Amino acid sequence: MKREELLQAAESLPLLPGVYLMMDKTGLVIYVGKAKKLKNRVSQYFQSSARHNEKTRMMVSQVEKFDTIVVRSEFEALILENSLIKRHQPRFNILLKDDKGYPFVRMDRGEEYPRFTFVSKAAEDGAQYFGPFGGRHETRQALQAVSAALKLPTCSRRFPRDIGKERPCLNFHIGKCDGFCRTDGPDGREYRRRMEQAADLFSGKLRQVTASLQREMEQAAEEMAFEKAAALRDRIRALTVLSKQQQVIAGVCADTDVWGVYSGAVKCGAAVLHIEDGDLLGREVEVFSTAADSEEQDILAAVLSQYYLRRDALPREILLPCDFEDSDVMEQALSERVGRKVRLHVPQRGERSHLVDMARQNAREEVERITTESERVSRTLADLQKLASLPELPRRMESYDISHLGGEDTVASMVVFAEGKPMKRDYRKFSVETVSGGDDYGAMYEVLLRRLSHGEDETFPPLPDVLLIDGGVGQVHAALAAQQELGVFVPTLGMVKDDKHRTRGLVNAAGEELGISQSPHIFALIGRIQEETHRFALSFQQQKRKKRTFRSRLDGVAGLGPARKKALMKHFGTVRAIASATEEELSAVLPGAVAQALWKQLHEK
Repeated sequence: MKREELLQAAESLPLLPGVYLMMDKTGLVIYVGKAKKLKNRVSQYFQSSARHNEKTRMMVSQVEKFDTIVVRSEFEALILENSLIKRHQPRFNILLKDDKGYPFVRMDRGEEYPRFTFVSKAAEDGAQYFGPFGGRHETRQALQAVSAALKLPTCSRRFPRDIGKERPCLNFHIGKCDGFCRTDGPDGREYRRRMEQAADLFSGKLRQVTASLQREMEQAAEEMAFEKAAALRDRIRALTVLSKQQQVIAGVCADTDVWGVYSGAVKCGAAVLHIEDGDLLGREVEVFSTAADSEEQDILAAVLSQYYLRRDALPREILLPCDFEDSDVMEQALSERVGRKVRLHVPQRGERSHLVDMARQNAREEVERITTESERVSRTLADLQKLASLPELPRRMESYDISHLGGEDTVASMVVFAEGKPMKRDYRKFSVETVSGGDDYGAMYEVLLRRLSHGEDETFPPLPDVLLIDGGVGQVHAALAAQQELGVFVPTLGMVKDDKHRTRGLVNAAGEELGISQSPHIFALIGRIQEETHRFALSFQQQKRKKRTFRSRLDGVAGLGPARKKALMKHFGTVRAIASATEEELSAVLPGAVAQALWKQLHEK
């Protein structure tokens, strides 16, 4: 279906809340979104693409048709959107790991002695499910730690069938289990009470469980049941340590979650810090390989919905780096899920704001850590190609700069960057011969004419994908004039500097300035190329000036003509070596009187 037809279909949608599904030509769902008003939101995709980011433009280019589902409220749209994302896993949505990577803990309350088991996903079988949690290894460790803290069995024995049949196992003797397998051990009522406490821990009710045990301990102490009180005290201590050391328990027992998101050059990521009573209990970080140019609000909205709407244990407060559309609907959905108020808040200052910065830094470090240098460079070059409308990916770039001092000793540098890295073996220096007096345009014309006339012969590297000229549109036109004379065309851009001689942007042949300050990765690359080109040109210009200055000191020596100067250079190799030579060493090339006169002139103050 053509874009105009899609727009016409979108404009016929109702102004009602709902969910929309974008599909490609094969019928595959590639994006799922929600809207307060379906007509307004969906039609935006098929109008002007100027405001769309790269991901949205790519998604729209693949849309063949779309479908919508009208619901009664924005709240229902949020819930339905999350469910459809989970079902279809659309490639243009930001996706958390699916439930296969996040196990659930199952407990069947219908059994006389219920046990905890691991399952990949929850089912409607009357049992209670907790989670999803982190990896299976972490969840298993947390379950073992909960069982040890509450002295629950973790062996394979089944109760009441195996009570009294064998001696207690090692866990009983080392104090990790209260020996429910003994005939004189705790009864089934006590077993179920402790399982309820374990279930409360996996539901995020650490404080309630700890408070209940505290009351029991105090009562036991009043009744002078000191052994029981000591056991309860040890259990309370074990739970306190557990909440601070186990990632899974930290995630469900935190009273505050702090979020940070980061959008890098290639990937984006999100981090959540779990806080209880001001203490950092743990963190979770996830990186996404898509939508690296998404806005912070879009990343946050997508991640929060998928992260929290499938969990039963939620914090009382969620701190965010920014507000996002429908945050009030998200707050309502989370509050209804747990039957109490869950507050979403964007702190502006103070300690909470610092925590959000910490979460953002965690997200940034993880994104940068797993983003390879080749991925980063590829994305930068692709963005540069798009920004400057280049026909090819600029894998190989040549940069030029003119340098002189008061119009004298004019030189030029040619610096080569391949795949974002300097290729120093391909650098070239030019001594400008046909212009003088500081004619930068004429110098650039000469240098490009000489370089391009070599094409790709043995003395010069292959032609680049783009030429970068230090300067504005005048320098660009000079470079294009040289290309026109030779019948060669290479895309050419000027590198413009600000009043403080720092990189500002790029300029094309039409004189249009292309801003790069909004693309930090492009800005950094162009700035690096420009500085390297200037450095190389300046060093050559200084070298040439010093050489000329020294050669002028050879003039005026009686008997030292062009032939003998050439012989000196051939013998000593450099002007520095001539200046450092003794009178005897000079006499090996020149007659004695001439050598003496030269030595005196070189060493006069």
